[in-house]
Amino acid sequence: MNKDLDFEKKLEKAKDILGKLMQPDIALNKSVEFYKDGKKELLEASKMLEEAKVVIKEYSEKDA
Repeated sequence: MNKDLDFEKKLEKAKDILGKLMQPDIALNKSVEFYKDGKKELLEASKMLEEAKVVIKEYSEKDA
């Protein structure tokens, strides 16, 4: 699967989870579950972004 799509999907899932967390009638145990899921998605997306930065930096240094 395309990593760009994975990144976009992770951000979209995190956004959906945030919407669920903002519901006023959410149960505490459900909100904790959503929080953990959202945090996982954001951490994975952040890791993908950092990996992309390293690749870009490497290519930039080659051109210099």
